[in-house]
Amino acid sequence: MLKQRILTALVLLPLMISMLFGANNSLWAAFCGMIALLALWEYARIVHFSSIQNALYLLSTAVGGGYLYFRYQQNALPLGIQIAVLLFWLIIVPVWLKFKWKIRPNLFGILIGWLLMIPFWQALISLRPDTVAATGLLSIMALVWIADIAAYFVGRAVGKRKLAPTISPNKSWEGAVGAVICVAIYTIVLQQQGWLPITLPMWQTLCLAVILTAVSICGDLLESWLKRAGGVKDSSQLLPGHGGVFDRVDSLIAVLSVYAALLACFIVK
Repeated sequence: MLKQRILTALVLLPLMISMLFGANNSLWAAFCGMIALLALWEYARIVHFSSIQNALYLLSTAVGGGYLYFRYQQNALPLGIQIAVLLFWLIIVPVWLKFKWKIRPNLFGILIGWLLMIPFWQALISLRPDTVAATGLLSIMALVWIADIAAYFVGRAVGKRKLAPTISPNKSWEGAVGAVICVAIYTIVLQQQGWLPITLPMWQTLCLAVILTAVSICGDLLESWLKRAGGVKDSSQLLPGHGGVFDRVDSLIAVLSVYAALLACFIVK
């Protein structure tokens, strides 16, 4: 398993970095669209859409995504959608996790999949309008990895109180606090280096760090709950040793969507 994980990472990491820093805008949009569609395909499988439903779902999403790209291109989604994204991740998802709602393969399930993947795809595009901005996007993506690593090691070292025992038994409140502290330090460094596209007072930067860390954890927990409710271990086996695409980008979906929405709703230059 470890060998598979390493080999897969050795292939995927150079591909991601080369696309992030070298692809033109159209190729980058297509690459990110492929990631979002693969994650959506896995989401639909978890929710138990039939093969025909899943195929039609992906086709309609690809057509709609193409329209959005040519309509908005490097611009963020309309303000109303960005507000809906913030309401979803900051209010609805925590309540969802508390009450453990289940998704069925119906219209509601379709809408939730779109709410997960379309803002994520558009965020990847709008946060990287050119190759110069690639460093800024990568720094926000790294925030997710730092939060995950910090939560894991702090939780292993001192974690006692379970964060969500019926959803993800290994996560602890101590790990979450460790993640917040590490991300706060990292975010301050980002601002000092000028890698954040906005300039904020220190207290607002710290609030941003707390929000994004909490959202990152919620994104991970939401996917874990969807899999548990759907009776599956991994979203798929597309990535040997890593599970599926959705497994790898669950927290990124949440953080990048919320980050892009915050920029769209509260622009502070």
